[in-house]
Amino acid sequence: MRKVNFDIPLDFLQTKTPPMIGVDISSSSVKMVELSEIPKKGGFIVERYVIEPIAKDAISDGNINNLEAVSESIQRAWKRLGSRIKNVSLALPAAAVITKKILLPASLSEEDLEYQVESEANQYIPFALEEVNLDFQVIGPAPSDPEEVEVLLAASRKGNVEDRVAVAQAAGLRALVVDVEPYAAETAFEQIRAQLPDGAVDKCVALIDIGANVMNVNVLRNGQSIYSRDQQVGGNQLTQQIQGMFGLSAEDAESAKRNGGLPDNYENDVLTPFRESVVMEIARALQFFFTSTQYDEVDYIVLAGGCAVLPGMDDAVATRTQVSTMVANPFALMTLSSRIKPRQLQTDAPSLIVACGLAMRRFDPS
Repeated sequence: MRKVNFDIPLDFLQTKTPPMIGVDISSSSVKMVELSEIPKKGGFIVERYVIEPIAKDAISDGNINNLEAVSESIQRAWKRLGSRIKNVSLALPAAAVITKKILLPASLSEEDLEYQVESEANQYIPFALEEVNLDFQVIGPAPSDPEEVEVLLAASRKGNVEDRVAVAQAAGLRALVVDVEPYAAETAFEQIRAQLPDGAVDKCVALIDIGANVMNVNVLRNGQSIYSRDQQVGGNQLTQQIQGMFGLSAEDAESAKRNGGLPDNYENDVLTPFRESVVMEIARALQFFFTSTQYDEVDYIVLAGGCAVLPGMDDAVATRTQVSTMVANPFALMTLSSRIKPRQLQTDAPSLIVACGLAMRRFDPS
């Protein structure tokens, strides 16, 4: 659906690629997913996945501050993954990419279309075109005029793309695709949408990804994003509160958050207040959606990210919003290889939605 032509040897949001691994580089970890297809029958097999921590502050606000530390994490992750595939699909955070939908005459040749897109891009991109990687994709006929087509253009400063390609290369891997995180999540969301009643046709579904520092709210209808918003709340706040309350290091606090073993007062004094603050932010985000669009209700909420599996989070969201809420698992309808531990995958799945979407790019027929 979305394609771009960079002047470095990779395709930004390109499709139809050889076997590759989906690699999600976030502020807290590297996540890798390898999928294969079931011959003739269709469907996917989860071959392998891995989550490898990244050194603190190596990435902040989506920017790679320490290329060596990030490439070492990628290298460790790939070795733990145990795959022979060295081609990878990466993604940029939404904040690093400027996207704009424009309307152009449907009669334009491909060459004229590229020229026109470049001309239009000058109006929307606050940088010189030689400083950015620019790409575009024809989405389809314009809803209001059959003689026009809707075109999505996407641009990112070259440094953002080159840093991600560089850390992959330093780890001995080859970047074939650079996507955008929300688009990758939308790709994986199709696996989740199939789990909802009647495939959630003509329903509004809020995909809420609560990461380490940022909560992304993406409302989709029939698989297409109709609203997106980031809010500054995430799992690192809980980790810091655990540190302060129990006198732990950041590493020990993170481990205890994930694996348990904290004192009895943890739930009442730390977890419950944090959970309530997240639920309040979700309710606020939905109100922004209602006031910013023609829609006045959300039919389903899907929670993703590490905080999605915190005890009671889904129930608390459902109670506050009065909306049916589920925890994201894009692998629920997939076949698991013998290497995969189902119970562990169930816990990790909400954090793997972007990596899953990136891994699925190799199978995209468009």
